[in-house]
Amino acid sequence: MERLQPDALLVEVPADVQPLLSWVGHPELVPPVSLLGYVVAKPASAAFAPFAVFSPEWQAVAWANERDIEVSAIDLPLSVTMAEAGGEEGEMLVETVPPDPIRDLAAAAGDSDPERWWEDVIEHRGDEASVLVNSGRRHVGNSSRERGRDGQPDAFDAVGEAMGAARSGFVPSLRESQREAHMRRAIRKAIRDGHETIVVVCGAWHVPALDLEGRTATADARELRGLAKVKVAAAWVPWTHHRLTTASGYAAGVESPGWYRHVFEHPGSVGVSRFFVDAARVLRESGGAASPDDLIAGTRLADSLAAMRGRPRAGLSEVLDAADAVMGGLDLVHRELVIGDALGTVPASAPQVPLARDLAKAQKSARLAPRADSRTVEVDLRKPTGLRKSHLLHRLLALGVPWGSPVEGRGSSGTFRETWQVAWEPELSIRLIECSGYGTTVESAATARLVERSSAATSIVELVGVLELALFAGLPAAIEPGVRHLAQRAATDPDVGQLMDAVLPLATALRYGDVRGTNAASLRIVFDGMVVRILAGIVPACRSLDDDNAAVMVERLTGLQAALAMLDHDARHHGLPGVLKDVASRGSGSGGHGLVQGRATRLLHDSGDWTPIEVEHRLSQALSGGTPPAVGAAFIEGFVAGSGAVLVHDADLLGVLDRWLSSLTVDSFDAVIVLLRRTFGAFEPAERRQIMAMVMGFGTERPTGFGSDVDPARAQAALVTVRRLLGLADGGDLFASVATSASADQVAAV
Repeated sequence: MERLQPDALLVEVPADVQPLLSWVGHPELVPPVSLLGYVVAKPASAAFAPFAVFSPEWQAVAWANERDIEVSAIDLPLSVTMAEAGGEEGEMLVETVPPDPIRDLAAAAGDSDPERWWEDVIEHRGDEASVLVNSGRRHVGNSSRERGRDGQPDAFDAVGEAMGAARSGFVPSLRESQREAHMRRAIRKAIRDGHETIVVVCGAWHVPALDLEGRTATADARELRGLAKVKVAAAWVPWTHHRLTTASGYAAGVESPGWYRHVFEHPGSVGVSRFFVDAARVLRESGGAASPDDLIAGTRLADSLAAMRGRPRAGLSEVLDAADAVMGGLDLVHRELVIGDALGTVPASAPQVPLARDLAKAQKSARLAPRADSRTVEVDLRKPTGLRKSHLLHRLLALGVPWGSPVEGRGSSGTFRETWQVAWEPELSIRLIECSGYGTTVESAATARLVERSSAATSIVELVGVLELALFAGLPAAIEPGVRHLAQRAATDPDVGQLMDAVLPLATALRYGDVRGTNAASLRIVFDGMVVRILAGIVPACRSLDDDNAAVMVERLTGLQAALAMLDHDARHHGLPGVLKDVASRGSGSGGHGLVQGRATRLLHDSGDWTPIEVEHRLSQALSGGTPPAVGAAFIEGFVAGSGAVLVHDADLLGVLDRWLSSLTVDSFDAVIVLLRRTFGAFEPAERRQIMAMVMGFGTERPTGFGSDVDPARAQAALVTVRRLLGLADGGDLFASVATSASADQVAAV
């Protein structure tokens, strides 16, 4: 371009995205980025045209824009290609060429690796040639028929001649013929407009077809007549090096974008030694070791390998082999330097849908920049910035744009902390465009989407999920419609099991909603009504259950008690215990299942609503001689499943179980051994050891369970410590009175 000094630049880019090319070279439009075209009536029908910093099109357009030279996009418009394609989601804006010309040329030269052959004959011809043509294969700039400075044929001229040979006998598809006809028509127009020096930057494959000799304007016009069109729009979106790789599905990509960027930024032999400097930095940042001697040895080894293999200069394979031999960490070097994790940036003022522009503002406000690499983000909901992060990520989840996903974090179960795994993928830009119909801001679009989902929900559990997301996302306008739908469904749904499945997530939503300062009073009213209906229907729902449904009911009962405890609901003390006593007291002859009865008994034991003597009495009944062994084993599984702590701390209950096992006949024991093994196998190893020691008489007996006496002074000290951990003021006499009146089970609960 510097040698030719053209007055017009034509680029193989869809003609209808030409206005966006004026942004190339803008300091805030940093590659890798992509042109995103989409059908206005169907945003999911979208296509990408990615650019890296080493893309010839990018460099040529940036050079022309800096000098105010006219730039024209000459490829077939998106409105045509997407109309015929039917708008396949994620379609790439690249031609599908049946042969692989570079592979064919490499094979003719006796090289099985087309990438390596391309490096040797083009990119390693010299520093100047490397600067001119240092993109990946298929991204070739073709500009002139001049001779090089050394009098030899120009690299572009040689590549064009080679493509002519490769195309010999090839019959292009109709779509490819139309594309090349459209590009020839654009070249003729530039000539008619009086431009004297015209540069065309296109894929090398098209060079022979763009020669105007022997091709008439009439024939090209006939080729382009009557093409169907569809209304499209386009915008710039961030892209990543990972998405530039051929492995990611981009048909015209390169296998090693990070390496090609390095070659572009550090052309010539100095690039090899500089690569080892970068490799050492990556290894050291990950905790590895790399000394200056390693850099020297690696550079020398790469050059030696190139000489042994008959290559003009060390290429990627030599550099990687040398790095692996000298420094190790090849996987890390390949991931960080050969592929790279670069994510482009797009200025807020660039053409984009309003929703994307509002997202950029929200990201800046939440101090959460999009990045290509996956990372963990800890969010503290007590801080305004943390709350904004949480709201933004939840709102995007509501829109179906999963920038982040909640994960378990640092073992904390507190309500003031969230842990997210976030990574921005280019495909999320399409989903954002799809959601543009819901609103122009993230908040309004997420609200509209959740209102729509609540109207279409087919189950109570689904409705609760929508409400939970609305609470976490801080969308009060979506809560009220969801509450109305939930109230209507809960009042008419005859399935008590559905209601029980919904109470735990609903309680979680209420609890976390309070942390976010959300007014969820109407949701609490619905929750209270659901609890009343559940308590009235539990006993009938526990009758005549088979083994599978009994296992489900056990989980539902446990979840119900957890939900009531989470909110310290009044029904936990005045409604649920009576229902559980009814369920636990029913024998197998009355339609009760041993598994459910055992779990109800355990819940009564843990809450303190049954004394140890009452629990032992019920356990003795379930394990009496008149009860079938299978029923007794099911009761035991329901009572102790998941934890053996109750047996470790209560010698009387363990004695009842021990006597029952000892009384079984051989046949009865064989009948229940599988069930018992599953039950006791789930205990922690330490619990199993303690139980065995107690059965053998080596353990310490605890005949009264947790004990009934509380030392007021020691309880007061514990409560003061708890208040200090929570950052609360000293409770004084209030806590002293609580300590003196607390039962053993209440102290254990604290």
